[in-house]
Amino acid sequence: MTLTRPVAVLVLVALAALIPLLGPSSALHGTGEAAAPGAGGIALLRAVLFAALCVPIGELFVNRLARSVPGTERAEGHPVVPRSWSALAAAAGFVAALGLASVVATGNLVPDGPSDIDVGGLYASRDGKLALLEVNAFLVAGLCAVSRRPATQVWPLAAVVVAEALRAHPATEHTPLTGSGLTLVHLTCAALWTGGLLHALRTLRLWHGRYGTEAGAALLGLYARVATVLLAAITATGVWSSLRRMPPETVLEQLTTTAYGRTLLAKVLLVAAVAALALWARRRLRRAADPLTACAPARAEVVALGLAVAVSGLLTALPLPIRW
Repeated sequence: MTLTRPVAVLVLVALAALIPLLGPSSALHGTGEAAAPGAGGIALLRAVLFAALCVPIGELFVNRLARSVPGTERAEGHPVVPRSWSALAAAAGFVAALGLASVVATGNLVPDGPSDIDVGGLYASRDGKLALLEVNAFLVAGLCAVSRRPATQVWPLAAVVVAEALRAHPATEHTPLTGSGLTLVHLTCAALWTGGLLHALRTLRLWHGRYGTEAGAALLGLYARVATVLLAAITATGVWSSLRRMPPETVLEQLTTTAYGRTLLAKVLLVAAVAALALWARRRLRRAADPLTACAPARAEVVALGLAVAVSGLLTALPLPIRW
């Protein structure tokens, strides 16, 4: 039993990694589009970067919620929380950001060796400066995570989110600031939702024999109320962003004939499944004799959210849809 959970986690991580690695060829099949060199590796690095954002942001969010749950205070004034994964996440994010920066430094080509990487050239382009910002921000976030004030990592993490929002919408795009604003809200809410649910479930497991069912149910209830708002914001910004890249009259066709559209459709279906699981968990939380039976659909929700993160990484590595 003790080995079942770690093995299951490793299997799920491996399966999630296959989505960005093998996804480009599947999504592009029959579309007549061509992927950039190394699209699978870039998609994987981007997915790792997104996951590295979700973990610490979710921890900060849920730890703040936990402080408002009555009956969980210690002498220090804070409830017991699980051991932080923020430092490990920052290390993973640093490696992923470094890998992406090396691609930018070779003119958006996968380098064959260290000699191909022009580090100084990163300072000469907008994408290069944003890539360097992300590398440095994850480094600072890791240092903050192991310091006496881990909450300060919110600032470098915010810098990564801003850099990602700006990177996704270059100056040549129509109304790039609008697009960056939508991505900023979308990415922040997604990180809070995904990382928050993961840390909430870890916290409930720790609290089960320490504070009892009521405290765990209260924490899950607090998270569920915020998650409803997050889902609404993710849906609104996602739809708006999609319509900016695919005009309404071409959406249905591009969802099946372009790689970007197919991947977006897969993400929409995953988010719909996540929403259904969230509704199921909330119903159990309100009506079941044991509110913590809501953890079962919530665990499935975390898995689906992890797959959505992997698909999001794939989406960033595919050719943008055609604006007819």
